[in-house]
Amino acid sequence: MKKIALFVFSVLFVASSAFAQDKADKKTQKGHTDQNKFRQMKDVLATPNSQHTASGAPGYQYTQQKVDYVMDIRLDEATNHIYGDEKITYQNNSKDYLEYLWVQLDQNMRADDSKTPDAKSGGASVFSTPSNFKKDYMKEKKGFGFNIETVESNGAQLSHFINRTMMRINLPTPLAPGESFNFKIKWNYRINNSVEDGGRSGFEAFPDGNNNYTIAQFFPRLAVYDNVEGWQNMQFWGRSEWALEFGDYDVRLTVPADHIVDATGELQNEKEVLTKKQYKRFKQARKSFKDPVMIVTQKEAEKAEKGRSTKTKTWHFTAKNVRDFAFASSRKYIWDAMAVNINGKAIMAVSLYPKEGNPLWEEHSTRVVANTLEEYSKMTFDYPYSKAISVHAKNQGMEYPMICFNYGRPNPDGTYSDRVKHGMIGVITHEVGHNFFPMIVNSDERQWTWMDEGLNSFVEILAELDYDPNFDTGNLPKDIVRYMGGDQKRISPIMSQGDYVHQFGPNAYTKPAAGLYMLRQTIMGPELFDHAFRTYSKRWMFKHPTPADFFRTMEDASGMDLDWFWRGWFYTTDASDIGIKSVKPLYLTDKPTQRIKDVIKSNPRAKAYLEGLGDLVYITDKKEDANPKAMDTYVKDTKNVPSFIYKVEFDKPGGLVMPIIVELTYADGTKERKTFPAQIWMKDDNKATRVFASTQEIKSIKLDPDLETADVNTSNNSWPKKEATKFKKFKEKVKG
Repeated sequence: MKKIALFVFSVLFVASSAFAQDKADKKTQKGHTDQNKFRQMKDVLATPNSQHTASGAPGYQYTQQKVDYVMDIRLDEATNHIYGDEKITYQNNSKDYLEYLWVQLDQNMRADDSKTPDAKSGGASVFSTPSNFKKDYMKEKKGFGFNIETVESNGAQLSHFINRTMMRINLPTPLAPGESFNFKIKWNYRINNSVEDGGRSGFEAFPDGNNNYTIAQFFPRLAVYDNVEGWQNMQFWGRSEWALEFGDYDVRLTVPADHIVDATGELQNEKEVLTKKQYKRFKQARKSFKDPVMIVTQKEAEKAEKGRSTKTKTWHFTAKNVRDFAFASSRKYIWDAMAVNINGKAIMAVSLYPKEGNPLWEEHSTRVVANTLEEYSKMTFDYPYSKAISVHAKNQGMEYPMICFNYGRPNPDGTYSDRVKHGMIGVITHEVGHNFFPMIVNSDERQWTWMDEGLNSFVEILAELDYDPNFDTGNLPKDIVRYMGGDQKRISPIMSQGDYVHQFGPNAYTKPAAGLYMLRQTIMGPELFDHAFRTYSKRWMFKHPTPADFFRTMEDASGMDLDWFWRGWFYTTDASDIGIKSVKPLYLTDKPTQRIKDVIKSNPRAKAYLEGLGDLVYITDKKEDANPKAMDTYVKDTKNVPSFIYKVEFDKPGGLVMPIIVELTYADGTKERKTFPAQIWMKDDNKATRVFASTQEIKSIKLDPDLETADVNTSNNSWPKKEATKFKKFKEKVKG
């Protein structure tokens, strides 16, 4: 019966339009450009080319550089220094001649002459550690940063210039397309205490005299060169992370002989560095798919931490097709591992942690690693590496190929709160998930933080809910409402370079994750979304995608025009706010309304059109003209003729266009839900009208009942208004 009501309204529309056209104002009006929220994004996306195509796929001329490293690294525990000899092979796969190479020196961000502290505006902190006070106010020099001893090729010194966190190496002759260049860098630096000095890498000193070394960004690394940015040589200010090239690594790590070590890549000398007992247990772990196997028990770790070997041992790792290398080393480590079945391939889930992490880490860490590998592989591609390692570090949450450092420490007596437990599960899931974004789908983190943090945080939601269906992910649409409804001066569009955005976490993590969750659950549906997301992930494995590649692939693989969503959610700081402006009862009648009479009287064409239709029924807003039996002669089953008709007008105070999710509650308590696509706002960005017809009275109407669209103002989401008033008072009470 809803079709009858809509038919009558379409007749009214045609007749009224004809009448309006005859009476149109002939005055010339000022023109305007297309500002429709649904216009295509050709004005903001990069022009497609033969490397980054219009479909979002890599083009037939796509190229990227390859950088291979052979390194000998020595960890000096007595002085907390790292010494490195590094041989680099740079393969120029581009079509360009290169006059110089750019190398990243990330440790220089904390050097004594670093400009990072000077770039921060702020007053005196109300508290400070003695160490930080000496650094900030007594100008204490700590001696951090790279000491570059030599840069040479074939025995000859290479001209080079260090610009803070970047080093330019001037090539003797331009490097031609297809050619490679071999050179060496010898370096050392003092390791920072990551607890006292901060940092994504460093060591934690324990009261027992031992250190936990979680080491990354520890060697000079080649910057990316591509046809999008040229050299990606933006300075590292401490926040926005890295753009790196893929390559092969051959690394020897020399550490105290009683340390346990793990790192990016495959251990090449297991029998040399492991005891017979450890080696046997690790082989057992490779076949254990249900529970972790203890390779080093807590009892054994506690015994080891009481000694201090003066000898050294060299652990040899190799890795193929990775974009970075990191390692962890300590004599305090408990070590457990288990196998994970990823589409028939056994992948190792591994954890290293001091006793201070137990019992929490023994109970959850490796299981969370395994769950993450399984769930991310379902959404993207089969995990291609042989292992994923979770290392416990007090204050860190940081990711590298095959290895990550994660916080989450129980109290000294071993007890822990749900908050600590969930924080640990969340950070492990997140950091292991980074193996997929950006360690494999290798986006430019320095430019577009959201492309790794946001995409990763989205898949993290699904993995966490699989591990614990009641897990509070903190990344759902409802979780971003407060941020999006906040002070516009402190909100930046997602499509902003990370160093200058306000509220970095909501901007780069939560908002893109919530938006993608919304796309999957509310706008596209899981089947369409998942296919498109997997397509993007597989297209750009081991390559360098841009935001345009993601946006275009999601549309190309789903057949959905999502430009309205990308433009609003990613390029603006608009908020979602859709409300019920009015609900007006209407009535079925056999009498022409006054509006119809006026149209017939004033417009001969409309009169002829209506008379040509034959018998008509009408809908009126005048209750006294109602005739519920007006349709009786035209239908067989009169009980299905709607007795209640409502005209509902929606308004949109918010700037974002979103689907309208309507929940109707009928007199008998039953509910019906209807979702109108965002395209309902195409013709009018301010209001939309729908008619609902039913055989029973509608007692209430509610918009977005499950908080799917990040609506920042739910006080206008209910009818009758008294429900909204109650809800508003409840919110104020809770807030107070």
